[in-house]
Amino acid sequence: MSRYRPPAPRSSPYITRAGFDRLGQEQNELWLRRRDVVVALSAAAAEGDRSENAEYHYRKKELGGIDRRIRYLQKRLPDLEVVDCLAGGDQVRFGAEVELEMQSLNQSINKLVRIVGADEIDPLTHRVSIDSPLARALLGKRVDDEVQIEVEGQKLNWWVLAIRWPMD
Repeated sequence: MSRYRPPAPRSSPYITRAGFDRLGQEQNELWLRRRDVVVALSAAAAEGDRSENAEYHYRKKELGGIDRRIRYLQKRLPDLEVVDCLAGGDQVRFGAEVELEMQSLNQSINKLVRIVGADEIDPLTHRVSIDSPLARALLGKRVDDEVQIEVEGQKLNWWVLAIRWPMD
């Protein structure tokens, strides 16, 4: 059985200024962390037999993860296009924070999402990728517009309550 997996579809190259700065800072921190891991790895390698040296194997694995992330950032950062999210406008665009409402079984469900680049998504802060079905359906909508998306064969109807432009 082959382990081949087709490459993932390329995500949009858009990112906010704050997101771009965070990725650059992460890359710098990874280089510093890598230096410390290399020192610890060489100390673990000097302890003798590597076949039963748990510290050596752990540090090798950690170094591989750091190198993989640095390589990704080195390839991704030059390709990104920083979009300055200008405040204002009555249409949903990249960088907008959108308040949504859905009526379901005699109750209303409110949701707040911010449309950001694929490298900035975070479910805890309600940041969704511009490539997501919800964000694609929201683009160009105005307050009081209805948005319909299909999730797992079920159609969901959301209404746009408000559009805000955060300044981060």
